[in-house]
Amino acid sequence: MTYIIGEPCVDILDRGCVDVCPVDCIYEAEEHNMLLINPEECIDCAACEPVCPVTAIFAEEDVPQGDNWDKYSDLNYTYFDQSRES
Repeated sequence: MTYIIGEPCVDILDRGCVDVCPVDCIYEAEEHNMLLINPEECIDCAACEPVCPVTAIFAEEDVPQGDNWDKYSDLNYTYFDQSRES
């Protein structure tokens, strides 16, 4: 499991999550104008979730349902050249 950053982060880039991440697995994806979590590096500590001011970070299993959110779940994997296990 990993944490997923979704649409509310686009154009916000608060970086509070970056500051609290103990393994530095959150990166700026400039071409998407948002932050993304590397699922291979994420240790599922949840430190990032409560500091997000726009509620854009969810545990993978808790990502809201719907096409709009699915694309962000996929993006968090494909950006780091990883496949998403379903």
